[in-house]
This record gives sequence, structure tokens and C-alpha cells, in this order.
Amino acid sequence: MPKMKSVKSATKRFKLKKGGSIKRGSAFRSHILTKMSSKRKRNLRNPQAIHEADAASVKKMLCK
Repeated sequence: MPKMKSVKSATKRFKLKKGGSIKRGSAFRSHILTKMSSKRKRNLRNPQAIHEADAASVKKMLCK
């Protein structure tokens, strides 16, 4: 049986939390940030949790 390999792009994007939920970074943080308010940029800084509908596919990619 071959070794299970995780999807490397998924390992860079997602982290498994202790309770089993998966955290991710926010989108829209790369460029053209001058038109965005400071409040919006500050809220995008914090990690988000992925939706439970996507959790099974992400766990499969992470081999968990």
C-alpha cells in the first residue's frame, strides 16, 4: 500500500485546532489596500474558521 500524502497547498493554508475545527487565513489581504478602511483590514487580520460543509474535504486533503 503506498504512503498517504497530504496536499501540500492545503498544509500551508489550513491548521487543525485542538477541538477539531480548522482555521484559515482571510482573503483580500494582498494588494490595493489603500481603498479599504482600517477597521476592515484589522478584522481581516484575524484567523477564520472554515465552514462545516468544507471540513470533510479539507481533513481529507490534510490526511486527518
